[in-house]
Parts: sequence; structure tokens; C-alpha cells
Amino acid sequence: FLTIDNIRTILDQSATPLIVGVGATLIILMGSIDLSVEGLMGAAGMAFILTTENSRGSLDLGVASFAIGIAVGAVLGMLAGLIHTRLKVPTFIVTIGFWFIGLGIATVLFGTDSIPLLPDGGLKTWPNTVFLGLPFSFWLAGLIVALGWVITRYTKLGRFTYAIGNNEEVARSNGVSVSRIKVFVFAFAGACSGLAGILATLRLGAGSPTVGGGILFVTVAAVVIGGTSLSGGKGGVLRTMLGVMILTVLNNGLILSGVSSSIQSGVSGAILIVAIIVAAWPLRSRLRITK
Repeated sequence: FLTIDNIRTILDQSATPLIVGVGATLIILMGSIDLSVEGLMGAAGMAFILTTENSRGSLDLGVASFAIGIAVGAVLGMLAGLIHTRLKVPTFIVTIGFWFIGLGIATVLFGTDSIPLLPDGGLKTWPNTVFLGLPFSFWLAGLIVALGWVITRYTKLGRFTYAIGNNEEVARSNGVSVSRIKVFVFAFAGACSGLAGILATLRLGAGSPTVGGGILFVTVAAVVIGGTSLSGGKGGVLRTMLGVMILTVLNNGLILSGVSSSIQSGVSGAILIVAIIVAAWPLRSRLRITK
């Protein structure tokens, strides 16, 4: 466990949920939820690989393919935010819908031809390339975490996000454009999912509609374990980073211990339940009234 190679493995494995977790944290800080991340990752990953050099050889836009993948996630996230704010549809319903919309887009792009594969070397090896002792994938995740921290701590968008989570009506009465802030946050979270989909595709080395499989559970669990309140208004991306690292180290330790995958899932689920109970217990009366 305590080897340089394994520590690098842990950091590499934590990169994708860290990037998704930054966007998810801002969503939860508003008192909302985003369940669309796996679908958005699939759509963005497929859009990316089909517009860069791949075995199908259909199109190669170079660096622009990264922008296209991120834009796919941002646009889908923005549309989810618009439907939520304009039509007053609860976020968990809207984002579940966009999960399957993203998955549908990814499946259509995948098509019935041969699996699009990245060529050996180059982009395929980028995530695991070591720079200053750390893999590039973790450097990218650290950059996104730093961006999320700056947004939440030093920008109006971040302050208004906390205000909406604390009390949406009070924030609106004080001149906060609640609908616009929500749309911006959902678009940012979608962009994070898009970037995570690209990174996951690079690590896989091939296009897949289900490249984001399992990320939703890890992300939500990490946000809760990190201490961000499910009711909104309290928490932050650095706490989510701690939650991601805890879950990644736990999963890595279970694998090295030879624990079966089914038991690993059970342990992770039990930890999530305990974390939610601990987080929600002080708010139990409020949550009961809301129910």
C-alpha cells in the first residue's frame, strides 16, 4: 500500500471523481442535486473521441476536440438548469432525464461501426504521464479543484450559490438573480462532467457510452462524506476533495486486501448511508417538515 507506485495509482483513480465532484459540490450547495453526470460523461467522451484522431479516422480537429467535449457537457447542463428554473421541474427529475438523454446521444454517436480507439502513445498515455512526481490526471483535477475553490470563495457566483442554498427566498428578495445563477452553476457542473468524460475516455483508450459508469455514486458519497450539507448553504470543494480521497484510499485498500468486488460495493454503500445519517441528523426536524 505505502509505495510510490500505489500512491500514484490512488491519485490517478481520484482524478475523475474529483473533477465531477467540483461541479456536484456547487449544485448541492444550492440545495439541488445533479444525477446526470454519467450520461453527460458518455456524451462528452464520445463527442471528443470522434473529433480527434481515432481508429475510425472520420475526423480529427486536434485541440478543438477537447473544447467540443466540454461544450457538450456544458450545454446539456445548461438545458437541465433552464428546464428546472423555467418549468419548475425538481432537479432530481430533470437530471435523471438528462442522464438518459446524454446516454442516448453517446449511444447514437457510438453507432454500429467498429469501436473508436485512440492510437497508441500520445493522448492515450497522457493521464498516466508523471510530472514532478504526480500523474497529469491528478494535476488536471487539482487545477479544477483550485478553480472551484476560487469560484466559491472569491466570486459573486460562489457567494450567491451559498446564499441560495441557505435560503432561496431571502436571496431572491435581496436582489439575487436565482434562476440565472442556477443555470450558470448547472452549466459549470456540466462542463466538469464533460471534462471528466474526456479524461475517462483517455484513460480507457476507446470510446464508450458508459465511460462514466459508477462515478455518480462515488461523487455524491464524496460530497456527503466531505461534509457539504444536503440542504445546501454549507460545505465546499476542499471538503469534497477530502471525501474523494477517503473513498479512493478505502477502495484501493480493499482491492489490495483481496476483498471481492461485491463486498467492496457493500462497504461503500454502508459508508454512504452512515455519512448521510450523520449529515442529516442535526436537520432531521427540518427535513421532516419539508417531507
